[in-house]
Amino acid sequence: MEHRQHPRFPVQFRSSFSSANIVSGAGNLTDLSIRGCCVSSPTAVKPGTTLQLRVDVSDDEPPIQVTQAVVRWCRDRSFGLEFASLTPDEWARLQHVVKELELEPYQRAASSDEAV
Repeated sequence: MEHRQHPRFPVQFRSSFSSANIVSGAGNLTDLSIRGCCVSSPTAVKPGTTLQLRVDVSDDEPPIQVTQAVVRWCRDRSFGLEFASLTPDEWARLQHVVKELELEPYQRAASSDEAV
């Protein structure tokens, strides 16, 4: 059984990716952690490929730009990425998004309790 260092959260974010002269495409980010993600896409990529990734987390903000993400696995029109390099500003934005995802179930539960 695989044990992850960082929790992953189910999401539905649009994304696009590219690698110099190798591949480019778009997909849906289906889970996210502070260190990586899973992307569903019809575009085939190979493990070991380094990609630039853009993640649309909100219509109100520009996409988060991951400078380097390494493809760790591929199967059934999905692939896993490990984030290798982000600028400090993008890193802070990613941390903020993941922190919000961590809090979300508790916020929903608190809202339900308040409604009672």
